[in-house]
Amino acid sequence: MIHQYKLNGYNIVLDTYSGAVHVVDELAYDVIALYEKYPVEEIVKIMLEKYARNSDISEAEVRETITAVDELKKDGQLFTEDQFKNLSIDLKNRKTYVKALCLNVAHTCNLTCDYCFASQGKYNGNRAIMSYEVGKRTIDFLLENSGHHRNLDIDFFGGEPLMAWEVVKQIVAYARSKEKEFKKSFRFTFTTNGMLLNDEVTEFLNQEMYNVVLSLDGRKEVHNRLRKTVSGKGSYEQIVPKFKEFIEKRGDKEYYVRGTYTHNNVDFTNDIFHIADLGFDKLSMEPVICDPSEPYALTDEDLPEIYNQYEILAKEMLNRQEKGNGFTFYHYMLDLSEGPCIQKRISGCGSGTEYLAVTPWGELFPCHQFVGDEEFSMGNIWDGIIKADIQDQFKENNCYSKPHCEGCWAKLYCSGGCPANALHSTGSIKGTDDFSCDIFRKRVECSMMVKVAEAIKAME
Repeated sequence: MIHQYKLNGYNIVLDTYSGAVHVVDELAYDVIALYEKYPVEEIVKIMLEKYARNSDISEAEVRETITAVDELKKDGQLFTEDQFKNLSIDLKNRKTYVKALCLNVAHTCNLTCDYCFASQGKYNGNRAIMSYEVGKRTIDFLLENSGHHRNLDIDFFGGEPLMAWEVVKQIVAYARSKEKEFKKSFRFTFTTNGMLLNDEVTEFLNQEMYNVVLSLDGRKEVHNRLRKTVSGKGSYEQIVPKFKEFIEKRGDKEYYVRGTYTHNNVDFTNDIFHIADLGFDKLSMEPVICDPSEPYALTDEDLPEIYNQYEILAKEMLNRQEKGNGFTFYHYMLDLSEGPCIQKRISGCGSGTEYLAVTPWGELFPCHQFVGDEEFSMGNIWDGIIKADIQDQFKENNCYSKPHCEGCWAKLYCSGGCPANALHSTGSIKGTDDFSCDIFRKRVECSMMVKVAEAIKAME
């Protein structure tokens, strides 16, 4: 399977199953498009007719181009066969161990964001803060169920996890105390709206957290429209100075400023550029996931402009990189030389198998986006996974188990998409959220173009 597209002056051809990316001239681009549809003589005839006005294109050149495509096919770089379908069957039967947990340490929040999937942090339930006893047992659960994994990930999430600040520090200290005994290494991530950042918090997060995610939607008017305090005021003015100070002290450690774009700001590149102009250089901007009836919900009519915005973003990133003030965009971090192992490409994020979410009460869910949906309650940190059938559903959920993925050229980049988005869109984790798929494919195209441009410049 191949995918061809043109962007920013480049003719790009992706061979899906080998992962090979080619930048070709117009003639080769057209020959590749016809290669599996017509015999050689017919391709020669069609090309000579098309390029009849171009005296530089001779019959010999057309045949040389066809021969070059033949060679690439023989070398396994074009029109390669799918070698991974049987592997997807093996993955269903594999023994999995937990290597990452999302700790919902706070089912409460000091903001009331309109689009919050967690119902302002409550997850459609009662407000709660995780106790140290639950947090301690959660670390023990992970150690007991991590198997051969030496590197373990803990994401502190909410709600707003800074509202559980004391227990966060205790959990980190306890986990660190167990590393040598179990020969494991913990890596912590923290997501915050920034309202409670102060010197003590900053020092601790910069010392202990591998990555910190800071929530900011962009321009002041955009951010304040939907991310408000309990009193109804926008939070932009309070958090931006705190974020700036935090990043100044963070040094070269990982962080992301993460925003959400909605129907209200389909021109979201202006928000990304605004955040970059504030001095932040590691950015992410996600499409809102919400009930389609909400006034800020993205619609199919928004898609053409969303595509345009991603192209604008890719071109501007290259422009800024050239000028020496570039930035990283999370969804354009595509490794064309190595990338994730094939098992990860097929099975995806590992939700429900290698990655679980834990509530303040110690209940286990496939990931944070399933928390509160009792249909997907898998067990708890004391008894472990009680409902193995739920885990089996997630083991079997990959880009080869979904009919809609069969002919998709991007399936080995998305692994079948987000199960939570599929559930909310179709009622089944085995479904596909077409809107999200469309956006994902566009992002892959743009990220490939960026990598192509960077590679060509490096060669020059």
